[in-house]
Amino acid sequence: MGKISLDQEGFMALLADIFYRKGSDSYLGEPVTMSEHMLQCAALAEQSGESDAVVTAGFLHDIGHYVQEFPEEYIRLEIDNRHECAGADLLEQFFPMEVTEPVRWHVQAKRYLCAKEDSYFKELSEASMKSLAWQGGPLDPVEARAFENNPHGEAIIRVRRYDDDAKIPGVTTPPVSHYLDIARRVMSQSPALQNRSSAWPDHCMSR
Repeated sequence: MGKISLDQEGFMALLADIFYRKGSDSYLGEPVTMSEHMLQCAALAEQSGESDAVVTAGFLHDIGHYVQEFPEEYIRLEIDNRHECAGADLLEQFFPMEVTEPVRWHVQAKRYLCAKEDSYFKELSEASMKSLAWQGGPLDPVEARAFENNPHGEAIIRVRRYDDDAKIPGVTTPPVSHYLDIARRVMSQSPALQNRSSAWPDHCMSR
């Protein structure tokens, strides 16, 4: 999708359309839909007392699956579509880094935790373990040190853990409209970001 020509309300309408039109899609081998997963992630962040920006990051962390076409086909072919980078690149036109960094780095956070915590890998869902392989596996020591230098690292890790726990069928959460309102509040408090330039980390570059 790349850069888009929409104002803030137009972008919010686009997000709403994505959730209401595509949210019932399966979540890539998990026992919940895409919408259920992202709503659960946002709810866990909100229940933990996170800032509106981190709640929004949880809500939109997988939006990049809708920037790329045919996410199920990427899974079938065992290709990493780098949805985290596509999503963050889209969101950075409207949201601050407190939102976009947890989105951009949430896959790297999984790889980091697999490298650092012996128990973490064992607790991953089957689908998440499978995707880890084509996402690059656990970070090597050099990559891990680079991750640790990210000033948003603690929030990134917290969003990752909410992501991992947000896969439970039948959980009741606030509706999409509730989290769209939170996202709108974050957006309204942010300066104009459409022209912000940022260097993409290595994991977002073609390989």
